[in-house]
Formats: sequence, C-alpha cells, structure tokens
Amino acid sequence: MGEEVKVFGYWASPYSYRAELALKLKGVSYEYINEEIFGNKSDLLLKYNPIHKKVPVLLHNGKPIVESLVILEYIEETWKQNPYLPQDPYDKATARFWIKFIDEKCFPTLWLAAWSAENEREKVTNEACEYLKTLESALNGKKFFGGETIGMVDIVASSVGYFIRVTQEIMGLNLLSADKFPQLFQWSEDFANCSIAKESLPPRDKLLPFVKGLIAKYQQDNAKA
Repeated sequence: MGEEVKVFGYWASPYSYRAELALKLKGVSYEYINEEIFGNKSDLLLKYNPIHKKVPVLLHNGKPIVESLVILEYIEETWKQNPYLPQDPYDKATARFWIKFIDEKCFPTLWLAAWSAENEREKVTNEACEYLKTLESALNGKKFFGGETIGMVDIVASSVGYFIRVTQEIMGLNLLSADKFPQLFQWSEDFANCSIAKESLPPRDKLLPFVKGLIAKYQQDNAKA
C-alpha cells in the first residue's frame, strides 16, 4: 500500500503553493484538498491544525505537519531524491538565512507597500526596494537562487517573484521591475516560466481579479473605519 500524502491548501495562497511545488520537485504524488479559508473551514483542517487553523497542512501517513517552512524542511528530510537544499553545511545555512530574510523582511514589507495608505506608501516603498536590492545580490549572476535548478530559496521567493508582481500591477506600483532590479526581475520570469513551477502557480487571469477583490474589500473596510 502506498504512502498517504495530502496537502490542505488554498488555490491563491503563496504558502500553500510552496508545499505543492516542493512535492512536485521531489516527484511525490499527493492529493490536494482546497480549503475555503474565507468561509467555513473544514473539520479536517481544524483537526489537523487546531492552533493556527490555517493552510497549508501536509498530511503524511496520518501525521499532520503545519507551517510552510516547516513543511518544506520535512519534505526535504523525508524524500531524499532531488534535494532542494545544499548539502554543504555552510551553503545550507546561507540558504536558510535568505529564506528567513524573505519571510521576515522582504515579503511582509512588499505586501505592506502595496496595501499601505498614500501618506505612508513612500517610506514603506523605499524600505521594500532596499530589501529587493539585498535579495537581488543573493543571485550573484545565477539563474536561480539554487544555481541552475530551483532550490528552497526559490520556492520561498516565489511569494515575491510571482504574487507580489500581480499585486503591484493592480496597484500601479513600480517595485519589482526590469529597470530597477534587472537580475531579480529576470529570475522571476525564469521561475514563472519553468514548467514544474508553472504547474502549481495559480493562473494569472484568475489571480488578478481575486486580488483586485481583496484590495477593494480592504479599501472599503478602511473607508468605514
């Protein structure tokens, strides 16, 4: 009898996407369960992630693993084929540094720049651009952060390279662009056009109206406050 591998996610979540792409890079078959995170969350989601009550959740042979970065580490350690973290201890530590930088500094600040009020946007945008400049330096002439193939840093950075680009397009911002950050922009193009990444990324024509709806609701709620 084969392994039970399930991913509880949401189609537009950059965090759910990480788990799916990691499994595909490993060649691991899985069942995907889409959760209605803005409505009634399923009993299974609440059972498997009772503390945070959010996606993604990886279920492996009945055992739940939660939080996207924890899931990525678990997948790497469980299925040894096609590693996406370097084997050298120093290189592995460096990759983990950039992963932490993206999740704790880069992505939150870019998201804030896209959603902040007009009177706050310039300051946050400048900070976001500094983070993008720092992130671009990590490529150092490579096609991907992982070298010639997609690595764990690339998986995590997809939140910046794909999802933030959709948001900035809607908001009319110029954050990650070819003129400001040519190498990072080219990386985002290469990543989005990589066949294995494209299989899991939410379709752009579906994601655009979804994000527009989120922004409209956010602005409406702020106007009432």
